[in-house]
Amino acid sequence: MRPKLLALALLPAFLATACGAGGDGTDGSAPANQTGPEIPVVAKDDRLAAMVPAEFSADGKIVVGQDHTSAPAGFLDPGGTVVGFNVDFAKAIVQKLGLQPELVGVDFPGMITGLAAGKYELVVSSLNITAERLQTVDMVSYYMAGTGMAVLKGNPDKLGPAELCGKNAAVQKGTIQVQDLQKQSDQCVGAGRPAITLQQFQTQTDANLALTSKRAQTMLADSPVVDYMAKETAGAVERVGDPYDTAPYGAAVSKGRPGYTQAVQGALQALIEDGTYRKILDKWGLNPAGALVKSEINPQP
Repeated sequence: MRPKLLALALLPAFLATACGAGGDGTDGSAPANQTGPEIPVVAKDDRLAAMVPAEFSADGKIVVGQDHTSAPAGFLDPGGTVVGFNVDFAKAIVQKLGLQPELVGVDFPGMITGLAAGKYELVVSSLNITAERLQTVDMVSYYMAGTGMAVLKGNPDKLGPAELCGKNAAVQKGTIQVQDLQKQSDQCVGAGRPAITLQQFQTQTDANLALTSKRAQTMLADSPVVDYMAKETAGAVERVGDPYDTAPYGAAVSKGRPGYTQAVQGALQALIEDGTYRKILDKWGLNPAGALVKSEINPQP
């Protein structure tokens, strides 16, 4: 199959099923080439395990909230198993604490409130660390990522990150990109230019589809999502410019549990030092420029 035809063949499968259209991790699949080698089981650290609250560890597991609609962060493989770099990070953290992960698919906008309400015991789901989120939860840094901007091949509307006034942009609800575009739109209006038409979708899959179906002129998401989409569609979608507003992702823990937060930070630091962290980055093709050498609790945005 010629490259152009291959791109067209891959595009519908990637958009319709790679991320799991329902947002709950119960349906969808992904092309077979989207997963890498399994990450070896991580050895328990007894000191860190002792820091986990007994009410969490009593059942032998940690309940982890995640968005399972966003490749390569969290999505379904051809067998219906949830995979992705956030999945691997969550598994490794929990294993380091001597427990088993129970991964729960959650709509992205409800993650912080669900964690604060006790529905989950940990969230590992590409949440940028922001001042607003730190008011509600504690966050442990694990990767640096920025915002990427996706357009159709050739950028037919000649868009750029600073050229969106009067344009139609797709994003996933609850993401940092929503705030960014709303701010940009206000600036457009203040300068006497048309506002940005902002389409917000419950799942990343639907935001992707809005672009490829030409209902939106661009789609903004975290840079790993945009890079992966461009790769898996063989260039039918491309990124415009470099990622911007780079900030750390944070694993989130409910407030008032300092020992547990320290255990999560200790687990991530141990993964960095024993090489597991790098294996996860390499498996999913994450930009090494975003790698951390030190995981921190509540780093200031």
